[in-house]
Amino acid sequence: MPKKAKEETEETEEKVSEDAEENTKNKRISEEDFEKKVKELAKQGLTAEKIGEKLRKEGIHSKEFNKKISQVLGNEYTNPDEKNIQEKLTKLEAHFSKNKKDKRAMRDRARISAKLRRLRKYLGK
Repeated sequence: MPKKAKEETEETEEKVSEDAEENTKNKRISEEDFEKKVKELAKQGLTAEKIGEKLRKEGIHSKEFNKKISQVLGNEYTNPDEKNIQEKLTKLEAHFSKNKKDKRAMRDRARISAKLRRLRKYLGK
């Protein structure tokens, strides 16, 4: 490789690395802004996992702030497993209220409510 070409590639590599450093420096936000952003995304109905994915796409990582997203949300945080089971139970109860003779729905309602109770006991709620 000729010297000129080698020097040019080194210069472009340096520029690219400098640009990458500037982008990461520009994306640094304060802890208060991080918490505001997390709470704003939670109000949109996103789970903690989805909030984390969205922030990572923007180049923001919760580890930089030594806080988990669930800690930032506090009482607003609900476990996704618990949320899914609760939704399933409400749908099943609505179905069962319309169809009193549905034995399968009756059994499933008891099974799912027991599952929810066990999960809440495990989570300490």
